[in-house]
Amino acid sequence: QVQLVESGGGLMQVGGSLRLSCEASGSAFRANVMGWYRQAPGKQRAFVAAISLGGSITYADDVKGRFLVSANNAKDAVYLQMNSLKPEDTGLYICWYNDGYRDFWGRGTQVTAAS
Repeated sequence: QVQLVESGGGLMQVGGSLRLSCEASGSAFRANVMGWYRQAPGKQRAFVAAISLGGSITYADDVKGRFLVSANNAKDAVYLQMNSLKPEDTGLYICWYNDGYRDFWGRGTQVTAAS
């Protein structure tokens, strides 16, 4: 069973930056894709960014140009550099891990962008 541990969330002023980290353990396979979703209050879980084992990167339209996703495949870790934070970026950021067969989810780390 894959376990995902996120860190790096917190309270930040609008316009500030945060860096999230997620490390996976317990996987029998290397990650096929790792990434991040956001769960905002009263809203459905929404895709934020992802990076594949081969290095392909995808972003949600609302974070393009502001967020950068990266990975350390040797550590089965994924990172999210969040810049120019906006109030609408507020939410629980959940790490996503796909090993080519199944999806796994972390518990999330809270990010709050306050003015």
